[in-house]
Amino acid sequence: MNVLIKSATIVDSKSDFHNDTCDILIEKGVITQIQKTITAPSKTKEISLENLHVSQGWFDNSVSFGEPGYEERETIANGLRTAALSGFTDVAVNSNTNPVIDSYADISFLKGKSQDNAVNLFPIGALTKHSEGEDLAELYDMKNAGAIAFYDYQKPIRNPNLMKLALQYASNFDALVYSFPQESQISGLGVMNENVMSTSLGLKGNPSLAEELQIVRDLFLLEYTGGKLHIPTISTAKSVELIRDAKARKLDVSCSVAIHNLILTDDELKTFNTRFKVLPPLRTKSDCNALIEGLKDGTIDMVTSDHNPLDIEHKKIEFDYAKNGTIGLESAFGALNSIFTIKKTIELLTKGKERYGLNSTPIAVGQKAKLTLFNPSETYTLTKDLLHSSSKNSIFEEHQLKGKVYGIYSNHQLVIK
Repeated sequence: MNVLIKSATIVDSKSDFHNDTCDILIEKGVITQIQKTITAPSKTKEISLENLHVSQGWFDNSVSFGEPGYEERETIANGLRTAALSGFTDVAVNSNTNPVIDSYADISFLKGKSQDNAVNLFPIGALTKHSEGEDLAELYDMKNAGAIAFYDYQKPIRNPNLMKLALQYASNFDALVYSFPQESQISGLGVMNENVMSTSLGLKGNPSLAEELQIVRDLFLLEYTGGKLHIPTISTAKSVELIRDAKARKLDVSCSVAIHNLILTDDELKTFNTRFKVLPPLRTKSDCNALIEGLKDGTIDMVTSDHNPLDIEHKKIEFDYAKNGTIGLESAFGALNSIFTIKKTIELLTKGKERYGLNSTPIAVGQKAKLTLFNPSETYTLTKDLLHSSSKNSIFEEHQLKGKVYGIYSNHQLVIK
């Protein structure tokens, strides 16, 4: 499909047209012209939208769908459609499935299900067999099949020797190993941040210490092995300090933060609403501020929606028994854009690909078109009818967000609302 995008403000610091308002002509999937005004050639679809802005396609490094096994939560097809309508051209998908993604065949299944889609799906294979934390999975085979990293989603590796072996083995083929930052014996049965609030609500606490102890352990292991480590979804001020220090010591470590942990605090749990039950838990305002500073100074490498669809049977129950998780693709842009400038918001949403060996595509003539289309100024309240996910467990439901996503152009396909 040939497309002419009219009067779009380009937000791309790597483009010569950054901050310019231009027409963009895309022919056979390639940007062929960028000019102030372009007359549409024949058989070209013209796109003209209110306050239209365009950036490089966005990337999310932690997305869960249900398929295989939990299709009632989310299928791959609808998950990718949701990603597209939320502005994401590239998503890394966790092995949060049943069975978990832990073999060459499983990775091939995910790649096959996403073939010819506008959104590129990059599988994250399980680090251990069945994500049980006992034996390493078939890491090398999965890497050859297309896995971009290895992670037992939200499951800590309790055995330090197993993590040591994983880092050493994966370094032989330059693979990225995740370690979820939680010391299970410290976190115990905690369901929210351990604080005055957990005491007043009578809920078991999951202390910051549990996260920080695990990070300290893993950084010592990384220093010993010389491997390549990613610490997903950190949530405390001390975690930021620990990783900042590790980077100063030139360790090959990266980390991410879930967008909701930047904005929401454990005060939200006063109503016992299970929409706010996530892992890591919502913490304090001082933690939020430290995480934001970590993004500003580059200590934290990337943000993620940590999109995790859950059916109503697992959320509309007593708080102690509800599953952790929230959908986040639809709210990612509006939430980030509420606390950062548009330039910083887009930088965060397009950052992180390099860590996975993925290429960025600047907006320039001759480049393959991979674009996100959005309006950064529209404010609205997020309601269920605005959600495209099959599951509706959004932590930002009824919150005011800033910025509307129109859709994407990617892989020769235009997907807009």
